Amino acid sequence: MKAIVFKEVKAPIYYGDFPDPIATSEQVIVNIKAAALNHRDVWITHGLYGIIEPDIVQGSCGAGVYNGQEVIINPNVNWGPDPDYPEHKDYRILGMPIHGTFAEQIAVHKDRLVEKPAHLTMEEAGALPLAGLTAYRALFTKARASANDKILINGIGGGVALMAFQFAVAIGAEVYVTSSDPEKIKKAIALGAKGGAIYTEDKWHKNLGAKVDVVIDSAGGKGFSSLMKACNPRARIAIYGGTRGNSVVNPQLLFWKELEIYGSTMGNDMEFQEMIDLINKYKIRPVVDSVYQLSEAETAYARMSDGKQFGKIVFKV
Repeated sequence: MKAIVFKEVKAPIYYGDFPDPIATSEQVIVNIKAAALNHRDVWITHGLYGIIEPDIVQGSCGAGVYNGQEVIINPNVNWGPDPDYPEHKDYRILGMPIHGTFAEQIAVHKDRLVEKPAHLTMEEAGALPLAGLTAYRALFTKARASANDKILINGIGGGVALMAFQFAVAIGAEVYVTSSDPEKIKKAIALGAKGGAIYTEDKWHKNLGAKVDVVIDSAGGKGFSSLMKACNPRARIAIYGGTRGNSVVNPQLLFWKELEIYGSTMGNDMEFQEMIDLINKYKIRPVVDSVYQLSEAETAYARMSDGKQFGKIVFKV
């Protein structure tokens, strides 16, 4: 089969022939139709990931066909019995250190498969798993978001941020966004955002238009205190990434406003199903930035690295 394979750190991404997967007695073979790129795929190529193995098919997100049925693949493997934390010693995520979705086929346990929502195209379905799951847990399980909240999505444009944004809009919350790119804010407003601010500007929180009850953040860095300034008392902040480095926390704001800060990574199997149910209930369609063939891997990875995308970058297999 054809696949995109990680060979070694800082080496060119390999696209070409790779052995067909062989299913164990507990696995099935899924024919992949679409698979989405995530930042973790790019970070792996730079060595910025915990467990890195050579000759691994990359890709955490995928949708395809098994036994004539269109399915979405849950990227979690062996989360474990505790819904609050993936404590199983063999917990893994598809795409590293076990083979992922950037291939014509994948071998997975059957319980990783969920029926594809009928209103989604394969490209939209392939864009959903990791971003949707991460966004769902951060927004609902950790930050306890509701329709009565004012919600701020920091750094709109990436896959998880956009999914959290779409979920928040769908439930009827008042949603605000930030970006360094005015065009991305305009696009978010067209999709239902109440307003937005340029986070590279001084005191941007004063230009947001409201104080918020929930913040969803993947950046951290020195701008984190500005997020705290944008919060109402007793606001909840959920963090699922740290692209701008270590957060600078203002302890006075933290205790005076009695803010709650939560870390959030991926999600458990129940949350994955709840996320799919939400997608079905509100007929949400993940935003797809662009679609490439597997053979265009270098171009797709470069677009992700440049950070210009608005939505998911998807491979059509």
